[in-house]
Amino acid sequence: MLNLQRLTIFVAVVKAGSFTAAANALGLTKAVVSFNIKQLEAESGVSLLVRSTRRLSLTDAGERFYPRCQHLLEEAQNLLDDVQRDHQGLSGVLRITSTPEYGSQVVVPALAAFSREHPQLRIQHVSSSYHADLIAERFDVAIRLGQLADSNHRAAPVDSFAILPVAAPAYLAGHPIENLAQLAQATWLAHSRLASPLSWQVTTPQRQAILFDVEKPPNIVADSASALLAFALAGAGVALLPEWLVRPAIASGQLQAVLNQHQFPRQSIYALYPNTRHVPEKVRVFIDFFQAWVARTKN
Repeated sequence: MLNLQRLTIFVAVVKAGSFTAAANALGLTKAVVSFNIKQLEAESGVSLLVRSTRRLSLTDAGERFYPRCQHLLEEAQNLLDDVQRDHQGLSGVLRITSTPEYGSQVVVPALAAFSREHPQLRIQHVSSSYHADLIAERFDVAIRLGQLADSNHRAAPVDSFAILPVAAPAYLAGHPIENLAQLAQATWLAHSRLASPLSWQVTTPQRQAILFDVEKPPNIVADSASALLAFALAGAGVALLPEWLVRPAIASGQLQAVLNQHQFPRQSIYALYPNTRHVPEKVRVFIDFFQAWVARTKN
């Protein structure tokens, strides 16, 4: 008889590309992952993976076995969701991931309200600046900001927001910025996760769309918006940050938005979820709730 836990581990190993990465994603030790793969191969009577010091690859049998495992696990989860659904409301576990900054400001308050409406549902929220693998790490929904890159998942639009170049008054006192040329020469703070952090399409006050490029490499690079905000507050330079994140600092005078008449491209917010044939009710209900929550609370 097939062991669903071993199938889950096998799928995670293939998705992650290594035993170590799969173990980290599943919260297991590498030894446990290796043991279960060996047992699965022993029970099936075939080799599923080819291991080497540099890479992990599927055998021919593994190539045929892998998509069937994915389908079987999906059907098992669907069956569990159906069984757990009762008259008391949603039940089971809802795993959500988001960036720390947007998570603390928007996602967590929404999840708290959602939990009060569905007390039988257990909620797990994971904050990370990195984009998690929804399948390998078993997330039901990922709240993503910016340009959508995960084309193999479904995406429900939630909202959009402006991004603003900001700097501390102390920095601007010594480096005034009155036009795009001066902005291009500024000391920039850049986000390491963006493919082109210093190249943007900008709309001028005359409604002309031009390509804006920063002329020097960034002086500081960070992997989170909160770190860039802290650097900007410390007077380290100019950072391009979400309006919802910098609004309090601008209101208090700790930061100033520069070139207010110029518009950088608005960024989108999506609720991303796996592209499965059967979307669990808990996912559908949460996304509907979150879309309504954001629309209601932003006004």
